[in-house]
Amino acid sequence: MFQTQIMFDLAFGDASSTESSGSPQPQPIDPNTITMRFSRLLISSLLFMTSAQAASYSPRKSRSDVIDCLTSHNFPFVGKNSPNWTSYATPYNLRLVYEPAVITIPETPEHVSSSVTCAAAAGLKVQAKGGGHSYASYSSGGQDGSLIIDMEKFASVERLGNVATKIFEQGKRALPPGTCPGVGIAGHALHGGYGYASRKWSITPDTIVGLDVVLANGSQVHTTSERYPDVFYAMRGAGESFGIVTYFYMQTQAAPSSVLYFAADLAVSLRDVETVTSGFEKLQNFSLTSPLLTPSITFGMYTDSNGIFSLSGWCMDCKISLLRNTILPAMLAGFPGSVPTITPQSWIEALTNLGVPQAMTQPLGHECSFHDTFYAKSLVMKNSRPLSTSAIRAFWSYMLANQGKAQFYSIIDLYGGSDSAINTPDQNSSAYSHRDALWVFQNYVHTANSQPPFDPALVQLADGLNAAVENAQANGDFMGYLNYVDSSLSAMTAAESYYGAETYNKLLGIKTELDPMFVF
Repeated sequence: MFQTQIMFDLAFGDASSTESSGSPQPQPIDPNTITMRFSRLLISSLLFMTSAQAASYSPRKSRSDVIDCLTSHNFPFVGKNSPNWTSYATPYNLRLVYEPAVITIPETPEHVSSSVTCAAAAGLKVQAKGGGHSYASYSSGGQDGSLIIDMEKFASVERLGNVATKIFEQGKRALPPGTCPGVGIAGHALHGGYGYASRKWSITPDTIVGLDVVLANGSQVHTTSERYPDVFYAMRGAGESFGIVTYFYMQTQAAPSSVLYFAADLAVSLRDVETVTSGFEKLQNFSLTSPLLTPSITFGMYTDSNGIFSLSGWCMDCKISLLRNTILPAMLAGFPGSVPTITPQSWIEALTNLGVPQAMTQPLGHECSFHDTFYAKSLVMKNSRPLSTSAIRAFWSYMLANQGKAQFYSIIDLYGGSDSAINTPDQNSSAYSHRDALWVFQNYVHTANSQPPFDPALVQLADGLNAAVENAQANGDFMGYLNYVDSSLSAMTAAESYYGAETYNKLLGIKTELDPMFVF
């Protein structure tokens, strides 16, 4: 396959190690390429640290010490008395607001290194902030008193919509896009990176062929599958805990000449539980067994507390007659009466349509003012253990029983099925742990106006959606999806849910080598 490699240049240097106070240690649980110059992508990672870890970590924190150190390096930072503090410090999720000790705004990899070493010397936890879209506010530290490294100056292209537009403009190339243009490229690329092209092109971490990373001791390394392979493994799936990316090297794809966007209103099936259960079960069987579902086709579903239930997706470089007359009738056979629509689009039109109401080109850094007040959970179902009839029925019974009670929704995306590229790489190729994923559910409850206060009772709605499925299928071996991170999980539950024992134990071994003081 002909591909383009996006390259970013970085002069490497070394920074000396620093000492910091100790931290509690977690326990183990059971083709041809063309090089092209490109403006700097975002370069960050989201900290994955559960509330239990945050509570148990008690470093020697000194805001004055770290400010003195940063001042000596002469690059920008903001403190709580700065006039623009609020715009830099306010998280995406207003349910979880933390106060950083200081926020640095580096302009070079050396500035990033200095930020890390200054924080470590002062005993502060370090968190890079890219798009700032962390569901659990980990891009604000996940606790009070962290040093935040805001990477906005590194990126003339930072958010997903901006990245997709620039790559296409410079060579008609494409990366697997997300479904929300305002999400930062770093958290997207380092944790999961799913979108409507993923069944054909896989997830964004699989496009990464190299990374320039600042490690916990401030040193800068260039990592690939052959150079610092442990760093390369860990960064693609768990980057937040191992370093700060300053440049990405990614393999792009030729953008499709056309995209057929298809959509169907399935709300009529919500008239009773058995109808929607039967429809979903037939759709799942189609996804697992039908030769009509090629990797060029990806789709997802949306349902909410207001009675909406819809399916939408892409067919890239497909024949419209085949999609209309053969594929969609088979896909929607369990939902009689649904009349799908098909809209031919260019690549950029398809991306723009997917992001509505958000614009493709998004404000960078602290200029982005979109916020919500919410709680979210996720469930990952496996191809090898698809949803049982009982689990499907339990989910829809709970959904219908709680209609109109609050503002909540579920997004159900197809990851697996026939010949999905997501499931092709070996499980040991990266720290991404869902190579057998079939469906990924996101269960999300929010305030009516997206503003605080958040009623804690709303948490029970999202918890109930997860519990309904898990209790109905005890052998489901369900996992969670890190980009929909759940702040309520204990450290052990989170490790097992997002990574599984084998991957987590491998990551723990790498962590003790790269960051024994738990700077990140």
